[in-house]
Amino acid sequence: MIRSAILCALFALFVASSSTSRAADPADQLAQRAWTVISAKCLACHGNDAERIKGGLNLTTRAGALAGGESERTVLAPGKPDESLLYIAATRKDPQLPMPPKDNDALSADQLKTLREWILAGAPWPGEKPAASAGLPGEGVTVKTSGGLSPDWTNRKYKPEDIWAWQPLRKPDVPTIRNPQSAIRNPVDAFIAAPLALRQIPQAPPADKTTLIRRATFDLTGLPPTPAEVDAFVKDKSSDAFARLVKRLLDSPHYGEQQARHWLDVTRYADTAGFSNDYERPHAWRYRDYVVRSFNADKPYDRFILEQVAGDELEPANLEMRIAVGFLRMGPWEHTGMTVAAVTRQDFLDDVTHHVGVTFLGQGLRCARCHDHKFDPVPARDYYRIQAAFASTQFAERPSPFLPGENMGDTTAARSRVEKHLAEAREVLASLRKKNLDAIAAYEKDHGAGSVGEFTKSGTARRDNFGLTKEELSARKTHQKRQDCFERELRRFEAYALSVYSGPPNNYTSVRPLYGVPTNRVGVVQVVHVLSGGALESPADEVTPGVLSALEAFNPQSAIPVPQSASGRRTALAKWIASPQNTLTARVIVNRVWQQHFGRGLVATPNNFGAMGGKPTHPELLDWLAGWFVENGWSLKKLHALILNSATYQQSSVPGGRGSTRAPSSSGGKSQGAGGTAPSQIDPKNELLSYFPTRRLAAEELRDSMLAVTGELNPQSGGHGVFPEINWEVAFQPRHIMGSVAPAYQPSPTSAERNRRTLYAFRIRTLADPMLEVFNRPGSETSCEHRDATTVTPQVFSLMNGDFVNNRALAFAASLEKSAPTLKGRIELAFRRAFGRAPTSDELKSCEAHFNKMVAHHRANTPKPVELPTKVKRHMVEEMTGEDFFWDEELDVLKNYQRDLMPWQAGAETRALAEVCLVLLNANEFVYVR
Repeated sequence: MIRSAILCALFALFVASSSTSRAADPADQLAQRAWTVISAKCLACHGNDAERIKGGLNLTTRAGALAGGESERTVLAPGKPDESLLYIAATRKDPQLPMPPKDNDALSADQLKTLREWILAGAPWPGEKPAASAGLPGEGVTVKTSGGLSPDWTNRKYKPEDIWAWQPLRKPDVPTIRNPQSAIRNPVDAFIAAPLALRQIPQAPPADKTTLIRRATFDLTGLPPTPAEVDAFVKDKSSDAFARLVKRLLDSPHYGEQQARHWLDVTRYADTAGFSNDYERPHAWRYRDYVVRSFNADKPYDRFILEQVAGDELEPANLEMRIAVGFLRMGPWEHTGMTVAAVTRQDFLDDVTHHVGVTFLGQGLRCARCHDHKFDPVPARDYYRIQAAFASTQFAERPSPFLPGENMGDTTAARSRVEKHLAEAREVLASLRKKNLDAIAAYEKDHGAGSVGEFTKSGTARRDNFGLTKEELSARKTHQKRQDCFERELRRFEAYALSVYSGPPNNYTSVRPLYGVPTNRVGVVQVVHVLSGGALESPADEVTPGVLSALEAFNPQSAIPVPQSASGRRTALAKWIASPQNTLTARVIVNRVWQQHFGRGLVATPNNFGAMGGKPTHPELLDWLAGWFVENGWSLKKLHALILNSATYQQSSVPGGRGSTRAPSSSGGKSQGAGGTAPSQIDPKNELLSYFPTRRLAAEELRDSMLAVTGELNPQSGGHGVFPEINWEVAFQPRHIMGSVAPAYQPSPTSAERNRRTLYAFRIRTLADPMLEVFNRPGSETSCEHRDATTVTPQVFSLMNGDFVNNRALAFAASLEKSAPTLKGRIELAFRRAFGRAPTSDELKSCEAHFNKMVAHHRANTPKPVELPTKVKRHMVEEMTGEDFFWDEELDVLKNYQRDLMPWQAGAETRALAEVCLVLLNANEFVYVR
């Protein structure tokens, strides 16, 4: 926990001023001296590289020191140096554990004295206060819960730093920063500046306006700014220019699309069911569009929670609410003929319980399925109490007429195509069925009525297989799957919602969706038991619906009764989650928003606020933001505006103090401001945010940006999923669906459809777009709290050699030729579109030279046309016979396909200019936001 604002302010003043007329707090002085010793002697092995921390001991925070490492001995016992392994090892009196290991690194007598005095004083950390000052016992806190839990559970003790997120929000005072080098625009900056001043780390200067508009536009809309937008912002010298820019971006319809992308990562959105029966979910897109609408309307976050968990119960007649609870259906799910219905049902209950926990509460609950959570105050009984809140939740595709704001577009051609394929599949199946029945009739005419039944009893054949060849049996299976797929696809055009309702079990065990709520609902709600070891075969105590009891121990006002009736359970649970008294909810969402803007949350594990998750880098700021967020009506747009209007967000991405330059120093590229310490020495991961962290564009942002700068992006929002072009080999590979093959992936027939934003691309769980996948778009099986940003060789091939990027480069070149009459003008416009700036003279010369070289190359090498295939050969091994089966699948869309501009359709000069554009689309300046 951060120390009080007054202490931070006093220490900041001490750092900034050479005056001795005012003394700094002795505890802070001692903490800083101890930190200097630890930094110099310990962090090389216990903190500078989080991936190579020795012995599991992280000494970069007080929480890490108190947690200890792999040793069973206490590393840091505040007030007890002789019981603290940190001090014992430093004295080198223990021959088995001298620290640091090398003799010439041993602590001096003065350093040992500082370390001992510091531990005796309670081990105050620079910028932090001991947990006891927050009203918690320093040796641990006992969490007593209701519900008749075992004495072992009710008397369990937790380290205060491990249960920080369960404690009530404390709205701390905003630190008073008197350091003249600290830029303070709003309270966010004060909380950031305090620990930086404490450690004498200089803050970066403000970013230039071109950088700033690009950063903000990508963060809030996921798209690059246009040259006209950049020019207008750069020319605007008013003091509120950036604030007005932020407001314009928050009002953009693209804002909701960008926020939806982040949210759908967490909720695992996909347009198919996953697993072995990866059939289409024809109406999942309506939930995706509901999320976009909600963000654009700045729906209060507490209401957003209520609607997704219990909207159908809150307002049964509201069609939007039927769509909203599609959240509960977002996980992968299937039931097959080989599945036990009770297991399938339990899988859903486990899935929805866990993901409600990680999504809204930052608490993974799945560990408590088998036993009381080993690290967090979540007993197994609580896990099943929350699960009981979903015991009455049943699947259904519910009739929901399309809303005025929903984009249906003209679906005539798409519907006709599906109907045609469905009719063809049914015709083949009907002819095979007729042949089967004719063969039965002929056989029984010769051998007597019922003779086929006696014949098939021998096991030689089934009755419905009688008279069909092996090839015909394989063809029947193939067309049966095609019929199943096209029946679902046809439902895409009907007005239903992927939804739920509350009631007794509907015994939904089919791979086919259940359309409509059964009218003959009778029976009682499923009874939920604690499952010993998580096994259905070992039910223990029966439980009633409830919530996490530990929160009541910290905040009795959070208690809420959950009814046992079929309806109302989810409503009570949702109200408990969305309550201002819930200590987790507001912290979790403000942390997600912070991560969106800085690449890393104040808590680095947004789905895990438990003991095994990350600890807050700025706990007081996290609590202040959470309290501010609730006080301001749970408004996400206001939260974005607060963060973006801070000096912290608007600072440069160049480390170092004011006056630092982009040029690397002679000390290996470490930038250091005058009078300050190089940030890389004290805060190597920039967790304290002394400069803005550069980030790579997300996969969707990268694709959308290319379409935007080439002028191809179709900005239309909402509607059915579209099918962009993906790698052709991947598109045509067989995608198995339970014993057969799904219809081939074919891109949408027109460029306008294909060039929609990636958010609207149809998402198949078992078929990823390779370009998006290589740039770390996550799978949709589990909740993604934070995207990786790996650097791997296939990214080079995707950006430099991939068809999509090369097609965009050619379209870029063609667009430039239409917009500027000269080569210089075209290159300048290309830079302005791609980077938001004009090229330097050297860049212009390099691009012109490359163009001239490529013109000569392309004049000497004319590309030959490449035709798209119109059919693909399929091959299967029959599961019953083990024999091969081959057939041709027609690619009907590609027979009348509107292709992008192809190289053989462009002249040598256009292709040469495309080579220049390809370089720009591969540049770090295009791929990264700084």
